[in-house]
Amino acid sequence: MNPPKIAQTDTWKHKISNAQQLGGIETSVLDNGAGRGVRIAWINTGTGLRYKVVFDRGLDILDCFYNESSLSWISHAGLVAPQPFSNQGIDWLRTFGGGLLTTCGLSNAGPPNSDENGSRGLHGNYSNLSCELLSIKNPDVFTGDLSFEIIGKVRETSTFGPSLELTRKISGTLGSASIKISDTVVNRGNSDAPHMLLYHINCGWPLIDDGTRIVWKGSRIPRESDSNLTEFNKKHDFKLCAPPLKEHAGFGEDVAFIDPATDASDLVTCGFANDQIQLALKISFSKKQMPWLIHWQHWGENEYVTALEPATNPPIGQTNARKDGTLILLKPGESRSYDLELEVITGERVNEFKM
Repeated sequence: MNPPKIAQTDTWKHKISNAQQLGGIETSVLDNGAGRGVRIAWINTGTGLRYKVVFDRGLDILDCFYNESSLSWISHAGLVAPQPFSNQGIDWLRTFGGGLLTTCGLSNAGPPNSDENGSRGLHGNYSNLSCELLSIKNPDVFTGDLSFEIIGKVRETSTFGPSLELTRKISGTLGSASIKISDTVVNRGNSDAPHMLLYHINCGWPLIDDGTRIVWKGSRIPRESDSNLTEFNKKHDFKLCAPPLKEHAGFGEDVAFIDPATDASDLVTCGFANDQIQLALKISFSKKQMPWLIHWQHWGENEYVTALEPATNPPIGQTNARKDGTLILLKPGESRSYDLELEVITGERVNEFKM
């Protein structure tokens, strides 16, 4: 049975004393394990969708559930307190908790790289930076305002630059099983600043299972590594989830770079659909803001995960993006905005979610 649709009925009116009975935002600080001392917020949308925002990991999202089913993949490490100097080589992997959303950037997305402009570790610094919390707005059931939001600011900066600042708003409405993420990145320095951004949307069991459909439309860009694809993907072309594969032990993976198709409004739609449990996650974003969609698969035993990743660039690293002329250089004071929506789909609508 689906939960009551709070936003579409007024049967709760005059029957509750506190909005938390329907849902809202609750903040806390963890007191145990590798994440001890980390500030978090649990957000309950009142629909069965609830998720954990981690203030001290760039306002990224870790756990995410719809009723009893997890949507996100959590790594062996889980929630680790930020380590701002985990920015050399592949140190980023040591603190990578997985989660529904891990942001890569703000100046590097992709492998470690170096050039005359400096050296950068895997996927940049962002996810190991704490936010400055600007505001939290909870629903007000007495005025009928069912909206909620968290706004915070994250700075990736160094004396003499570059100095990039991201302001993030995570918002929603009680009764709506969706998450809206709005980011604005601005160059606060006095010289041009390299900028790359990739949203690592990591999903796991039970949403992701043997036979879960991978929904996307567009053109897959051939890569040299395609010769090493698993037989499963040679057959299914990144449109179906595999069972755990021995080939993906250790660093084994399959990756697709996709030039996504859009609708008439320039909107890209993609996601995952599990027909067996009638559960899907729909991801929407603007191609003008993020022209690339990356699809990562790692079907390792006990490390079973896949991700869809809207991005400004393929994850080739700052050095290669500079060489091929695709690196974004933000002028002092210049800004760019990015918007994502993640929506849970259930029931018969799952069968209709396809390309």
